[in-house]
This record gives sequence, C-alpha cells and structure tokens, in this order.
Amino acid sequence: MASSGSAHTLKLSPVLDLNEAVGLHGQLLAMRGRDLVIDASAVQRCGTQCVQVLISAARTWEEDHKSYRITGVSDAFGKTMQLIGVDIDHLLVKEN
Repeated sequence: MASSGSAHTLKLSPVLDLNEAVGLHGQLLAMRGRDLVIDASAVQRCGTQCVQVLISAARTWEEDHKSYRITGVSDAFGKTMQLIGVDIDHLLVKEN
C-alpha cells in the first residue's frame, strides 16, 4: 500500500482467485475512510469473487463519500470485467 497524494494505493495481486478474496476484503476494510486508488496493472487472472469484493468496496466508498478509482487496468482485468458484464468505466482514473 502506498500513498498517492491524499489517496492511498492498493496494488492488486497478479492472481485474484477465491483464496485471494478474503485477503483483499481485509485489505480494503483496513483502508476504509480514505480515498483509494486500485492499481490493477499486475493482474493476470481475476475471479468473480474478487470482482464482487472490489465492486462492493466501490459502493461502500461511494456511500462514505470517499474517492475510489481504478488505474493501470491490465488486459486480463479489463477482459474479465467485460466478460462478466461489469462496467468499471466510471471508476477508471482519467488519463490526461
């Protein structure tokens, strides 16, 4: 976890499977209440359980009125989102 300005950054693991879902949930809980940037650049495989954790966190951050953005989306991460029908466009960091 790194701090990016006032936002903290969480770099996702290369393999986001069922085993990783519990750890990811714990990491996100520890960061609740802070602006957060999710770095998805290293993701090589992404399971639906981790997608559920990430989307649930996005909704939680929205309810808490905190920033939650995704950056560095790997091909594997983007394709998984597309295949399961999850639109993350509103969460992506906009590149200038």
